[in-house]
Amino acid sequence: MAFYHRLGEIPKKRHTMFHKPNGELYREQVMGTKGFSGIQSILYHHHPPTQVRSTKRVADVKPEYVEQADLKHQHFKTFDAPAGGDPVSGRTYLLGNSDVVLGVCVPTDEMNYFYRNADGDELLFVHQGEGELQTIFGTIPYFPGDYLVIPIGTTYRIEMKTPSRFLVIESQNEIVPPKRYRNEHGQLLEHSPFCERDIRVPERLDTHVEEGSFEVRVKRQSTLYSYMFDFHPFDVVGWDGYLYPYALSIHDFEPITGRIHQPPPVHQTFAGQNFVVCSFVPRLYDYHPQAIPAPYFHSNVESDEVLYYVDGNFMSRKGIYEGSITLHPMGIPHGPHPGKVEASIGKKETKELAVMLDTFKPLYVTKQALEIEDPDYMNSWLPPVSPE
Repeated sequence: MAFYHRLGEIPKKRHTMFHKPNGELYREQVMGTKGFSGIQSILYHHHPPTQVRSTKRVADVKPEYVEQADLKHQHFKTFDAPAGGDPVSGRTYLLGNSDVVLGVCVPTDEMNYFYRNADGDELLFVHQGEGELQTIFGTIPYFPGDYLVIPIGTTYRIEMKTPSRFLVIESQNEIVPPKRYRNEHGQLLEHSPFCERDIRVPERLDTHVEEGSFEVRVKRQSTLYSYMFDFHPFDVVGWDGYLYPYALSIHDFEPITGRIHQPPPVHQTFAGQNFVVCSFVPRLYDYHPQAIPAPYFHSNVESDEVLYYVDGNFMSRKGIYEGSITLHPMGIPHGPHPGKVEASIGKKETKELAVMLDTFKPLYVTKQALEIEDPDYMNSWLPPVSPE
Protein backbone atom coordinates (compact mmCIF):
# COMPACT_ATOMS: atom_id res chain seq x y z
CA MET A 1 0.00 0.00 0.00
CA ALA A 2 1.80 3.08 -1.26
CA PHE A 3 1.61 5.72 1.47
CA TYR A 4 4.50 7.05 3.52
CA HIS A 5 5.32 5.42 6.85
CA ARG A 6 8.27 5.58 9.23
CA LEU A 7 9.25 3.59 12.28
CA GLY A 8 12.14 3.73 14.71
CA GLU A 9 15.14 6.05 14.48
CA ILE A 10 16.34 7.55 11.20
CA PRO A 11 18.69 10.46 10.34
CA LYS A 12 17.34 13.82 9.17
CA LYS A 13 18.67 13.37 5.61
CA ARG A 14 19.19 10.34 3.40
CA HIS A 15 22.67 8.96 2.85
CA THR A 16 24.25 11.00 5.62
CA MET A 17 26.22 9.87 8.65
CA PHE A 18 24.06 8.14 11.28
CA HIS A 19 26.03 7.01 14.31
CA LYS A 20 25.42 4.34 16.92
CA PRO A 21 25.94 5.34 20.57
CA ASN A 22 29.47 3.85 20.37
CA GLY A 23 30.37 6.06 17.40
CA GLU A 24 30.13 3.41 14.68
CA LEU A 25 27.95 4.02 11.64
CA TYR A 26 24.59 2.36 11.12
CA ARG A 27 24.43 0.64 7.72
CA GLU A 28 21.96 2.22 5.29
CA GLN A 29 20.06 -0.04 2.87
CA VAL A 30 17.79 1.11 0.04
CA MET A 31 15.13 -1.52 -0.70
CA GLY A 32 13.02 -0.76 -3.74
CA THR A 33 11.23 -2.11 -6.78
CA LYS A 34 11.81 -1.59 -10.51
CA GLY A 35 15.38 -0.51 -10.04
CA PHE A 36 15.27 2.94 -8.48
CA SER A 37 12.04 3.99 -10.21
CA GLY A 38 9.49 2.02 -8.14
CA ILE A 39 8.38 2.40 -4.55
CA GLN A 40 11.11 2.04 -1.95
CA SER A 41 12.08 2.28 1.69
CA ILE A 42 15.40 2.98 3.40
CA LEU A 43 16.43 0.86 6.38
CA TYR A 44 19.22 1.36 8.93
CA HIS A 45 20.99 -1.76 10.22
CA HIS A 46 23.44 -2.51 12.98
CA HIS A 47 25.34 -4.75 10.54
CA PRO A 48 25.88 -4.71 6.76
CA PRO A 49 23.15 -6.96 5.32
CA THR A 50 25.76 -8.31 2.89
CA GLN A 51 27.81 -10.10 5.59
CA VAL A 52 26.89 -13.72 4.87
CA ARG A 53 28.85 -16.50 6.58
CA SER A 54 27.87 -19.30 4.18
CA THR A 55 25.35 -20.19 1.46
CA LYS A 56 23.94 -23.38 0.00
CA ARG A 57 21.14 -24.61 -2.23
CA VAL A 58 18.37 -26.27 -0.22
CA ALA A 59 15.61 -27.52 -2.51
CA ASP A 60 13.56 -27.14 -5.66
CA VAL A 61 10.13 -25.81 -4.68
CA LYS A 62 8.56 -25.65 -8.13
CA PRO A 63 4.93 -26.83 -8.20
CA GLU A 64 4.34 -30.31 -9.69
CA TYR A 65 1.93 -29.57 -12.52
CA VAL A 66 0.20 -32.43 -14.32
CA GLU A 67 -1.27 -32.71 -17.80
CA GLN A 68 -5.00 -33.39 -17.58
CA ALA A 69 -6.96 -35.48 -20.05
CA ASP A 70 -9.90 -33.08 -20.37
CA LEU A 71 -11.17 -29.56 -19.69
CA LYS A 72 -13.67 -29.43 -16.84
CA HIS A 73 -14.76 -27.62 -13.72
CA GLN A 74 -12.96 -28.94 -10.64
CA HIS A 75 -13.50 -28.91 -6.88
CA PHE A 76 -10.68 -29.44 -4.39
CA LYS A 77 -11.33 -30.13 -0.70
CA THR A 78 -8.42 -28.38 0.96
CA PHE A 79 -9.40 -29.53 4.45
CA ASP A 80 -8.36 -32.97 3.19
CA ALA A 81 -4.86 -31.72 2.39
CA PRO A 82 -2.25 -32.90 4.89
CA ALA A 83 -1.16 -30.59 7.68
CA GLY A 84 2.51 -30.27 8.53
CA GLY A 85 5.66 -28.24 8.18
CA ASP A 86 5.93 -24.59 9.07
CA PRO A 87 4.21 -21.56 7.49
CA VAL A 88 6.58 -21.77 4.51
CA SER A 89 7.67 -25.41 4.18
CA GLY A 90 4.12 -26.59 4.86
CA ARG A 91 2.65 -24.95 1.76
CA THR A 92 0.75 -27.27 -0.58
CA TYR A 93 0.62 -25.73 -4.06
CA LEU A 94 -2.58 -26.53 -5.96
CA LEU A 95 -2.83 -24.23 -9.00
CA GLY A 96 -0.53 -21.90 -10.87
CA ASN A 97 0.90 -20.41 -14.04
CA SER A 98 3.80 -18.13 -14.97
CA ASP A 99 2.21 -15.18 -13.10
CA VAL A 100 0.84 -16.60 -9.87
CA VAL A 101 0.72 -19.73 -7.70
CA LEU A 102 -2.06 -20.61 -5.26
CA GLY A 103 -1.89 -23.06 -2.38
CA VAL A 104 -2.88 -23.75 1.20
CA CYS A 105 -0.89 -24.17 4.37
CA VAL A 106 -1.83 -25.79 7.69
CA PRO A 107 1.45 -25.61 9.61
CA THR A 108 2.19 -27.71 12.66
CA ASP A 109 5.77 -26.53 13.24
CA GLU A 110 7.24 -23.17 14.18
CA MET A 111 9.70 -21.43 11.87
CA ASN A 112 13.25 -21.83 13.19
CA TYR A 113 14.60 -19.70 10.34
CA PHE A 114 13.70 -16.52 8.45
CA TYR A 115 12.32 -16.38 4.91
CA ARG A 116 12.54 -14.08 1.90
CA ASN A 117 10.70 -14.49 -1.40
CA ALA A 118 12.84 -12.95 -4.15
CA ASP A 119 10.45 -13.95 -6.95
CA GLY A 120 7.55 -11.60 -6.16
CA ASP A 121 4.98 -10.40 -3.65
CA GLU A 122 3.04 -12.77 -1.41
CA LEU A 123 -0.56 -12.54 -0.25
CA LEU A 124 -1.47 -14.73 2.73
CA PHE A 125 -5.13 -14.99 3.69
CA VAL A 126 -5.65 -16.06 7.29
CA HIS A 127 -8.55 -18.53 7.34
CA GLN A 128 -7.95 -19.59 10.93
CA GLY A 129 -5.65 -18.69 13.78
CA GLU A 130 -3.88 -15.77 15.40
CA GLY A 131 -0.24 -14.83 15.53
CA GLU A 132 2.34 -12.37 14.30
CA LEU A 133 3.92 -11.57 10.97
CA GLN A 134 7.40 -10.58 12.13
CA THR A 135 9.42 -8.73 9.49
CA ILE A 136 12.48 -6.62 8.97
CA PHE A 137 10.05 -3.65 8.92
CA GLY A 138 8.42 -4.56 12.22
CA THR A 139 5.61 -6.76 13.49
CA ILE A 140 1.97 -7.02 12.40
CA PRO A 141 -0.45 -9.12 14.50
CA TYR A 142 -2.78 -11.28 12.39
CA PHE A 143 -6.30 -12.58 12.98
CA PRO A 144 -8.88 -14.66 11.05
CA GLY A 145 -9.91 -12.87 7.87
CA ASP A 146 -6.67 -10.91 7.44
CA TYR A 147 -4.93 -10.48 4.12
CA LEU A 148 -1.18 -10.19 4.76
CA VAL A 149 0.58 -8.45 1.86
CA ILE A 150 4.34 -9.13 1.90
CA PRO A 151 6.46 -7.27 -0.69
CA ILE A 152 9.16 -9.03 -2.69
CA GLY A 153 12.46 -9.28 -0.84
CA THR A 154 10.98 -8.83 2.65
CA THR A 155 12.71 -10.95 5.29
CA TYR A 156 10.08 -12.38 7.62
CA ARG A 157 8.87 -15.20 9.77
CA ILE A 158 5.45 -16.13 11.11
CA GLU A 159 4.90 -16.88 14.79
CA MET A 160 1.63 -18.68 15.45
CA LYS A 161 -0.16 -17.95 18.71
CA THR A 162 -2.94 -20.43 17.90
CA PRO A 163 -3.19 -23.16 15.22
CA SER A 164 -3.39 -21.39 11.87
CA ARG A 165 -4.61 -22.08 8.34
CA PHE A 166 -3.60 -19.95 5.36
CA LEU A 167 -4.58 -19.51 1.74
CA VAL A 168 -1.33 -18.66 -0.06
CA ILE A 169 -1.05 -16.57 -3.24
CA GLU A 170 2.49 -16.06 -4.55
CA SER A 171 2.91 -13.57 -7.38
CA GLN A 172 5.76 -13.07 -9.83
CA ASN A 173 5.14 -9.33 -9.61
CA GLU A 174 3.63 -6.73 -7.27
CA ILE A 175 0.21 -7.03 -5.61
CA VAL A 176 -1.58 -3.68 -5.25
CA PRO A 177 -5.07 -2.22 -4.74
CA PRO A 178 -7.04 -1.82 -8.00
CA LYS A 179 -6.01 1.20 -10.04
CA ARG A 180 -9.61 2.40 -10.47
CA TYR A 181 -9.85 2.91 -6.71
CA ARG A 182 -6.79 5.20 -6.59
CA ASN A 183 -6.21 8.76 -7.78
CA GLU A 184 -3.10 9.94 -9.64
CA HIS A 185 -1.25 10.29 -6.32
CA GLY A 186 -2.07 6.77 -5.15
CA GLN A 187 -4.66 7.76 -2.54
CA LEU A 188 -7.72 5.56 -2.31
CA LEU A 189 -10.83 7.29 -3.64
CA GLU A 190 -14.16 7.72 -1.87
CA HIS A 191 -15.85 4.95 -3.87
CA SER A 192 -13.20 2.41 -2.91
CA PRO A 193 -14.55 -0.49 -0.79
CA PHE A 194 -11.76 0.13 1.73
CA CYS A 195 -9.53 3.06 2.67
CA GLU A 196 -6.20 3.81 4.30
CA ARG A 197 -7.77 3.67 7.77
CA ASP A 198 -8.36 -0.05 7.19
CA ILE A 199 -4.70 -0.72 6.39
CA ARG A 200 -2.63 -2.03 9.32
CA VAL A 201 1.06 -1.23 8.89
CA PRO A 202 3.94 -2.36 11.12
CA GLU A 203 3.62 -0.47 14.40
CA ARG A 204 6.21 -2.24 16.55
CA LEU A 205 9.85 -2.41 15.57
CA ASP A 206 11.85 -4.79 17.75
CA THR A 207 15.55 -4.25 17.08
CA HIS A 208 17.65 -7.36 17.72
CA VAL A 209 21.36 -7.09 18.42
CA GLU A 210 21.97 -10.76 19.23
CA GLU A 211 24.92 -12.51 17.62
CA GLY A 212 25.11 -16.21 16.85
CA SER A 213 23.98 -18.35 13.93
CA PHE A 214 20.85 -17.23 12.06
CA GLU A 215 19.45 -18.75 8.86
CA VAL A 216 17.59 -16.83 6.15
CA ARG A 217 16.07 -18.96 3.39
CA VAL A 218 15.62 -17.19 0.07
CA LYS A 219 13.42 -18.36 -2.79
CA ARG A 220 14.57 -17.36 -6.26
CA GLN A 221 13.25 -18.85 -9.52
CA SER A 222 11.43 -21.56 -7.53
CA THR A 223 14.66 -22.70 -5.85
CA LEU A 224 15.29 -22.37 -2.12
CA TYR A 225 18.70 -21.24 -0.86
CA SER A 226 20.07 -20.99 2.69
CA TYR A 227 22.11 -18.01 3.92
CA MET A 228 23.81 -18.10 7.33
CA PHE A 229 24.43 -14.87 9.24
CA ASP A 230 26.40 -14.19 12.43
CA PHE A 231 23.76 -11.71 13.60
CA HIS A 232 19.99 -11.52 13.89
CA PRO A 233 18.48 -10.33 10.55
CA PHE A 234 16.02 -8.04 12.37
CA ASP A 235 18.79 -5.61 13.35
CA VAL A 236 17.03 -2.55 11.92
CA VAL A 237 16.84 0.51 14.20
CA GLY A 238 14.59 2.52 11.88
CA TRP A 239 13.23 2.91 8.37
CA ASP A 240 10.97 5.07 6.26
CA GLY A 241 9.37 4.95 2.84
CA TYR A 242 6.55 3.47 0.82
CA LEU A 243 7.55 -0.21 0.66
CA TYR A 244 6.54 -2.42 3.62
CA PRO A 245 4.18 -5.27 4.51
CA TYR A 246 0.64 -4.55 5.66
CA ALA A 247 -2.59 -6.25 6.71
CA LEU A 248 -6.15 -5.69 5.49
CA SER A 249 -9.05 -7.59 7.04
CA ILE A 250 -11.68 -9.01 4.71
CA HIS A 251 -14.14 -7.91 7.40
CA ASP A 252 -13.21 -4.28 6.64
CA PHE A 253 -14.09 -4.68 2.94
CA GLU A 254 -17.30 -2.70 2.35
CA PRO A 255 -19.43 -4.42 -0.32
CA ILE A 256 -20.82 -2.49 -3.29
CA THR A 257 -24.46 -3.41 -3.92
CA GLY A 258 -27.20 -2.28 -6.31
CA ARG A 259 -30.80 -2.65 -7.45
CA ILE A 260 -29.76 -5.46 -9.83
CA HIS A 261 -26.87 -7.90 -9.89
CA GLN A 262 -23.41 -6.40 -9.50
CA PRO A 263 -20.68 -8.24 -11.46
CA PRO A 264 -17.54 -9.67 -9.80
CA PRO A 265 -15.30 -6.61 -10.45
CA VAL A 266 -17.13 -4.75 -7.63
CA HIS A 267 -15.62 -7.32 -5.25
CA GLN A 268 -12.04 -6.73 -6.41
CA THR A 269 -9.58 -6.14 -3.59
CA PHE A 270 -6.12 -6.55 -5.16
CA ALA A 271 -4.54 -6.59 -8.61
CA GLY A 272 -1.48 -8.45 -9.82
CA GLN A 273 0.14 -8.98 -13.18
CA ASN A 274 -2.53 -10.85 -15.19
CA PHE A 275 -4.69 -11.67 -12.15
CA VAL A 276 -7.08 -10.11 -9.66
CA VAL A 277 -8.15 -11.05 -6.12
CA CYS A 278 -11.73 -10.42 -4.98
CA SER A 279 -13.53 -10.61 -1.63
CA PHE A 280 -17.08 -11.93 -1.30
CA VAL A 281 -18.42 -10.73 2.04
CA PRO A 282 -21.79 -10.58 3.85
CA ARG A 283 -23.96 -8.07 2.00
CA LEU A 284 -27.49 -7.07 1.06
CA TYR A 285 -28.88 -8.63 -2.08
CA ASP A 286 -30.19 -6.72 -5.09
CA TYR A 287 -33.29 -4.69 -4.23
CA HIS A 288 -35.06 -4.27 -7.58
CA PRO A 289 -38.57 -5.78 -7.11
CA GLN A 290 -37.88 -8.31 -9.86
CA ALA A 291 -34.21 -8.90 -9.09
CA ILE A 292 -32.64 -12.35 -9.24
CA PRO A 293 -29.86 -12.31 -6.63
CA ALA A 294 -28.09 -15.41 -7.99
CA PRO A 295 -25.51 -14.60 -10.68
CA TYR A 296 -26.22 -15.40 -14.29
CA PHE A 297 -24.57 -18.23 -16.19
CA HIS A 298 -21.37 -16.86 -17.64
CA SER A 299 -18.44 -17.92 -19.76
CA ASN A 300 -14.96 -17.02 -18.64
CA VAL A 301 -13.67 -16.80 -22.19
CA GLU A 302 -10.48 -15.00 -21.18
CA SER A 303 -9.92 -15.92 -17.54
CA ASP A 304 -9.81 -18.85 -15.15
CA GLU A 305 -11.92 -18.36 -12.01
CA VAL A 306 -10.89 -19.78 -8.64
CA LEU A 307 -13.04 -19.46 -5.51
CA TYR A 308 -11.86 -20.31 -2.00
CA TYR A 309 -14.83 -20.76 0.34
CA VAL A 310 -14.19 -19.42 3.84
CA ASP A 311 -17.49 -19.38 5.67
CA GLY A 312 -21.27 -19.23 5.26
CA ASN A 313 -23.61 -20.66 2.65
CA PHE A 314 -22.58 -19.64 -0.87
CA MET A 315 -25.96 -19.00 -2.49
CA SER A 316 -25.19 -20.19 -6.02
CA ARG A 317 -23.37 -23.42 -5.13
CA LYS A 318 -24.16 -26.80 -3.62
CA GLY A 319 -21.83 -29.53 -2.41
CA ILE A 320 -19.30 -26.92 -1.30
CA TYR A 321 -17.61 -26.96 2.08
CA GLU A 322 -15.48 -24.70 4.24
CA GLY A 323 -12.05 -24.67 2.64
CA SER A 324 -13.32 -25.81 -0.76
CA ILE A 325 -11.57 -24.47 -3.86
CA THR A 326 -13.39 -24.50 -7.19
CA LEU A 327 -11.70 -23.98 -10.55
CA HIS A 328 -13.89 -22.83 -13.45
CA PRO A 329 -11.56 -22.66 -16.48
CA MET A 330 -11.86 -20.37 -19.46
CA GLY A 331 -13.73 -21.76 -22.45
CA ILE A 332 -16.66 -23.47 -20.76
CA PRO A 333 -19.60 -21.69 -19.06
CA HIS A 334 -20.49 -22.03 -15.42
CA GLY A 335 -23.08 -20.58 -13.09
CA PRO A 336 -25.63 -21.42 -10.40
CA HIS A 337 -26.33 -25.04 -9.57
CA PRO A 338 -29.81 -26.45 -10.33
CA GLY A 339 -32.49 -24.82 -8.17
CA LYS A 340 -30.21 -22.06 -6.87
CA VAL A 341 -31.59 -19.35 -9.17
CA GLU A 342 -35.16 -19.94 -8.03
CA ALA A 343 -34.12 -20.31 -4.39
CA SER A 344 -32.39 -16.93 -4.43
CA ILE A 345 -35.49 -14.95 -5.43
CA GLY A 346 -36.83 -12.93 -2.52
CA LYS A 347 -33.72 -13.39 -0.36
CA LYS A 348 -32.55 -10.17 1.27
CA GLU A 349 -28.93 -10.86 2.20
CA THR A 350 -26.09 -13.36 2.22
CA LYS A 351 -23.61 -14.27 4.93
CA GLU A 352 -21.08 -15.85 2.56
CA LEU A 353 -17.35 -15.24 2.89
CA ALA A 354 -14.99 -16.23 0.07
CA VAL A 355 -11.79 -15.21 -1.72
CA MET A 356 -11.66 -15.28 -5.52
CA LEU A 357 -8.62 -15.41 -7.79
CA ASP A 358 -9.20 -14.68 -11.49
CA THR A 359 -6.24 -15.23 -13.82
CA PHE A 360 -5.92 -14.07 -17.41
CA LYS A 361 -3.69 -16.97 -18.37
CA PRO A 362 -4.76 -20.62 -17.99
CA LEU A 363 -3.99 -22.26 -14.67
CA TYR A 364 -2.27 -25.62 -14.33
CA VAL A 365 -3.31 -28.15 -11.70
CA THR A 366 -0.76 -29.86 -9.46
CA LYS A 367 -0.43 -33.49 -8.49
CA GLN A 368 -1.27 -32.53 -4.90
CA ALA A 369 -4.54 -30.90 -6.02
CA LEU A 370 -5.72 -34.05 -7.78
CA GLU A 371 -5.23 -36.00 -4.55
CA ILE A 372 -7.98 -33.93 -2.87
CA GLU A 373 -10.28 -33.51 -5.89
CA ASP A 374 -14.02 -34.19 -5.81
CA PRO A 375 -14.40 -36.25 -9.02
CA ASP A 376 -18.17 -35.67 -9.28
CA TYR A 377 -18.10 -31.86 -9.35
CA MET A 378 -18.52 -31.51 -13.13
CA ASN A 379 -21.75 -33.52 -12.87
CA SER A 380 -23.19 -31.25 -10.18
CA TRP A 381 -25.00 -29.14 -12.81
CA LEU A 382 -27.00 -32.11 -14.09
CA PRO A 383 -30.68 -32.18 -13.09
CA PRO A 384 -31.54 -34.34 -10.08
CA VAL A 385 -32.38 -37.93 -10.95
CA SER A 386 -36.07 -38.62 -10.38
CA PRO A 387 -36.86 -41.67 -8.24
CA GLU A 388 -38.33 -44.60 -10.15
